[in-house]
Amino acid sequence: MNLAEKQQILVSDLNLISDPHERLSAVVGQASARGLPDSQKTDVFRVSGCVSSVWLVGTAQDGKCYFRCDADSPMVKGLVTLLCELYSGATPEEVEQVNPDVWTLCGFDRLLSPTRMNGLRAVRERIRALAGQMNESPPSE
Repeated sequence: MNLAEKQQILVSDLNLISDPHERLSAVVGQASARGLPDSQKTDVFRVSGCVSSVWLVGTAQDGKCYFRCDADSPMVKGLVTLLCELYSGATPEEVEQVNPDVWTLCGFDRLLSPTRMNGLRAVRERIRALAGQMNESPPSE
């Protein structure tokens, strides 16, 4: 399954919850048990451009990208975790090319403030940049 198909399935699954507020609550609730260890909540992994503190770690394995994150706000943590889940397991090329339509298709863009949407764009750009770095790295032997 490619990244565009994965996103479509994710959106379809989320949209089984008819109310956008409940849908957003479900996203936030799913992320509550996830996070990063304190040792990775450093400036090295912090995403600039977010009002909340957001940390993002990217790794590559077998030609695929994997992302983990955390945030000091439960809502932001939920939204950023959704992005990490979306892009994890994709090739660097897919990560760089496929934009997250989930915000619009799930109605989150109507619920979130412009400041929060700008923060999500900053996280997306960091994910794209990390994927670009992974794409440029020589394969490990």
